[in-house]
Amino acid sequence: MGKLGVIRPTDVPHATDYVQSMIDMINTLVSDDKAYLTDDGVYLSIASVPDYGLLAHQSLDDMLSGGGDREVFGASNKRHPSDFALWKFSKPGEPSWQSPWGDGRPGWHSECVVMSLDLLGEGFDLHCGGADLRFPHHENERAQAVALGKTFANHWMHNGFVVDIEGEKMSKSLGNVMNLIDLLDKYDPRAYRLLLLQTHYRSPTRVGQENIDACVSALAGLDSFAARTSAHNSGTPDPTVMNQFTTAMDNDLDTTTVMALVFDSVRRANTAMDTGDVATVSSVRAAVIEILGALGLELSLGDDIDADIVAKGVALDAARTAKDFAAADALRDELQSLGYVVETSKDGTRIRRG
Repeated sequence: MGKLGVIRPTDVPHATDYVQSMIDMINTLVSDDKAYLTDDGVYLSIASVPDYGLLAHQSLDDMLSGGGDREVFGASNKRHPSDFALWKFSKPGEPSWQSPWGDGRPGWHSECVVMSLDLLGEGFDLHCGGADLRFPHHENERAQAVALGKTFANHWMHNGFVVDIEGEKMSKSLGNVMNLIDLLDKYDPRAYRLLLLQTHYRSPTRVGQENIDACVSALAGLDSFAARTSAHNSGTPDPTVMNQFTTAMDNDLDTTTVMALVFDSVRRANTAMDTGDVATVSSVRAAVIEILGALGLELSLGDDIDADIVAKGVALDAARTAKDFAAADALRDELQSLGYVVETSKDGTRIRRG
């Protein structure tokens, strides 16, 4: 995750450290008649949660009718077919903890709600997860907090799956998995971040050779822009561009529109560079750098190169000054064969990684 520029979490809780807190929470729900004991564990009564189904955007009746005539596992032990386990009695050989109701283990929905409320407190800003977790897992987390009379997450964000180029969800069973570690060994990790940013978080993200290569190329263009305009790095971010950025982000984190804005702004600044409009270059460049920084995409000026490569660039300039163009061309070809981009102008030669 470090390669991707993902900041490490402040806390990395372990569910086993919270078992007693889970037992205490379940005991409270039982005492308040929000949960009840059966012969295989303790269940939450979803009748005690008036808006159960909120995250699924369905009422309880709609969810039940959508299930058809199939049998609900364990329904005979429940007051309602959708009631879910807070504590399951253990079978021989299974991990277990002592509780007032008998040895067993907490339900996985209970683990998350207890840790979240402990570490983040009530009414924390944001709860994220894959679209497949919206129901029942996240709904059941929220239901326990509501039954306790607590405010849970203020906002929920559910991301789409990573899929192959044909739109099929990646899974080991289908054999279409692209290993992220292998991908990061082969490509600049920023290319994968760029790929994610160009897809709305709720949409499936297509990952394949073609669109990864496209992101590598786009990233090279952004790095080239940053290097080309590096002398104009003291401007104030263009207010119009920044307002457009804020509007897009406020619209359900619309990074797809933001990235289109970034590339449009880069084209505008490059045109201004060609015409000598320094004020526009400086302000638009500052906006692009600030936006990409907020998105965790840091551009490279390509100046992190070895001394011997720098020396070849100096020699190339010397050859041009002496009008030894054959030598200059040979040095340029050598540098390009090593994977460097060589840019020459009246101000001299600039070398950056390709």
